[in-house]
Amino acid sequence: MAHGARGTGGDVTSGYAPVNGLQMYYEIHGAGQPLVVLPGAYMTIELMGEYIPTLARTRQVIAVELQGHGHTADIDRPITYESLADDTAALLRHLGIEQADVFGYSMGGTAALRVAMRHPALVRKLVFVSGSFNTGGLYPELLATVEQMTPDWLEGTPMREAYNRTAPNPEAFPTLMAKVKQLNLAPQDWPAEEIQVISAPTMIVIGDSDGTRPEHAVELFRLRGGGVFGDIVGLPAAQLVVLPGTSHLGILDRVGWLVPMIEAFLDAPMPEQA
Repeated sequence: MAHGARGTGGDVTSGYAPVNGLQMYYEIHGAGQPLVVLPGAYMTIELMGEYIPTLARTRQVIAVELQGHGHTADIDRPITYESLADDTAALLRHLGIEQADVFGYSMGGTAALRVAMRHPALVRKLVFVSGSFNTGGLYPELLATVEQMTPDWLEGTPMREAYNRTAPNPEAFPTLMAKVKQLNLAPQDWPAEEIQVISAPTMIVIGDSDGTRPEHAVELFRLRGGGVFGDIVGLPAAQLVVLPGTSHLGILDRVGWLVPMIEAFLDAPMPEQA
């Protein structure tokens, strides 16, 4: 089911895809090479701000609201990175898209990495923003804060207001928070070997004052083929971006910096297969 969406200055359609028991809400902005955008925890598509209309000037952006987020009603199952990845893959298949670039932020970034691990044929290039592949990649104080969070912490924030506006059942927010907390606090330790064999060229992005430690981003960069002397051996298929003076939420205000880098990365020729 698809229909014309609210006016955003361009061609936009929206719909609900039946995937894995969900009615998953999505919007399609623009035209060209498909790019899936996966927002972070508690976020709707609109909270990705100017990233979506700006990226949609040069490509077809498929923006998604994940399980229990925004227009996508929750169902009776936990939120896991595996299910988020499988839902995203099922959406692409529902839309008849054989391969897409994938850009995920925060929870959506880690979900995007999982898509590339579980459904490699679907992912052409990966833009991994402010995520992690093991629990040690996050600052302990971030996890301590997550543990203490209660639903009223987000009262009055853009996240809660967007949820209240779009959710089929706004009273379900405490359940969503319980599931997201469980996701964040569950031990995460994805094997290095599984990350090394991802086929998609990968851009890794963090703020220099993000929730992800810089050492973790560098470790992922090395696992994806970075950490070489490019003048001698050539540039790797991985890129590392550390945005200065930028916090986790601050990345949402760095559209002017980040979009040109993302576009250059996505537009570059695919590396020749060894």
